[in-house]
Amino acid sequence: MRVRSLFIAVGVVVAIFAAGPTWAQARGPAKTDNTNPHTARVGVWDNSTNPNNVMTYEAYEKDGSKLTVSNPSDPSRDWSYVTLFDGVYRPVQGQEGAETAVEIINPKSIRIYNKRNGVLQQVVINTLSEDNNTINNEYIRMDKDGKITGVTHVTYNRRKK
Repeated sequence: MRVRSLFIAVGVVVAIFAAGPTWAQARGPAKTDNTNPHTARVGVWDNSTNPNNVMTYEAYEKDGSKLTVSNPSDPSRDWSYVTLFDGVYRPVQGQEGAETAVEIINPKSIRIYNKRNGVLQQVVINTLSEDNNTINNEYIRMDKDGKITGVTHVTYNRRKK
């Protein structure tokens, strides 16, 4: 299991840096094509290890998506953001000083940039499985200088209707 986690972490770091050596600088995410990955993600997704972490994707405008992260035990902690998958930072509702930008990597993967008070603190690689029933998130945390301080993995399973 430790070798698998190391392999995933290395793969994520390589994927991030493949975007270019200045990916974490002030320029923000690169612009992306018009491929729209939101359709297959629409629905409710349960964290495989934490029942108090639920993601809900909804369609937003023509080509966008709204993500709400909820805590069934404490709805006051819910937060959400909208994206048009264009790499533009938009405010996060329910998290003071937070903003998020999302860009498309390929039809199954998106890259999410999370800023807090203007500083990029986390990049998430969100990958949808081939059968569209699992989302694997790799969370890359970094300090104010862009140095990676940790990588974690979370699996979300599509809630059955």
